[in-house]
Amino acid sequence: MPVGRDGWFEAARPIRVEGGIKARSKRGSIGERWWSRRFVDILERVCDPGRLSRGRAYARRGQVLGLDLGAGLVKARVQGSRPEPYDVSVRISAYGAREWAGLIEALAAQALHRAKLLAGEMPPEIEDVFAGCGLPLFPGERGLDMSCSCPDWGFPCKHLSAVLYLLAEAFDDDPFLVLAWRGMARESLLDALRQTGEGERVEKPGLLDVADVPFAERIGDFYEAGASPARLGPPPDPGSPPDLLLRALDPPRVKARHIPLLDLLRPAYRTLAAGDEASSAD
Repeated sequence: MPVGRDGWFEAARPIRVEGGIKARSKRGSIGERWWSRRFVDILERVCDPGRLSRGRAYARRGQVLGLDLGAGLVKARVQGSRPEPYDVSVRISAYGAREWAGLIEALAAQALHRAKLLAGEMPPEIEDVFAGCGLPLFPGERGLDMSCSCPDWGFPCKHLSAVLYLLAEAFDDDPFLVLAWRGMARESLLDALRQTGEGERVEKPGLLDVADVPFAERIGDFYEAGASPARLGPPPDPGSPPDLLLRALDPPRVKARHIPLLDLLRPAYRTLAAGDEASSAD
């Protein structure tokens, strides 16, 4: 066998496989959303550029046969130039119950973060919440423990690099995989955030909870706002989707002509938001 550029003996090309996982990206960098780009930026800062380039080629050819993510561990099999696929593993520290209890409390304390997570979004500020708890969201330069059964002495090898890039694309599709890798599954996190919100509603007065005062005693300030601007909080994030509130709330069991109520309300919310944007532009 000829000597490969990685310094070990291999065939010129990997064995072609059918049904492998192929990266959607066909050229350039991999990773579209901020959280996946954050992960890729870490990789490209600490890993050998040549092997990363060959890893992208492997990912785009579909050489990765399977990808399995669990708490603290990603396992994969990659077909190289030898008949038997290589076993790849990527480990990070998964946080325990005590760490996640603190993280959930910190996330629930930020109403907008909580609403976005319940709506299936990953707010950029979540990194700051994790950092404030002394726990990084993304692994640092020494936070990845990686291994591959191939004989390549380079680190990471192209098989590992292919898996890391496909992992970034998996994060694109589901940002909650980032949290699952740290030890908290999506539904467990959302259930905990919902329960925290229910507890807050019981303990704290609502925005519309205004004392019932006879009209005769309210003549002087009847037309003033019942809630102070401080209680109203900051204006909504302009980058939030118009139906964010609908996504965050539990769907009511109400249908109109057999159509769920939320399915009827979402287009109306989006139409109203589009009208506001058009008015602002004018």
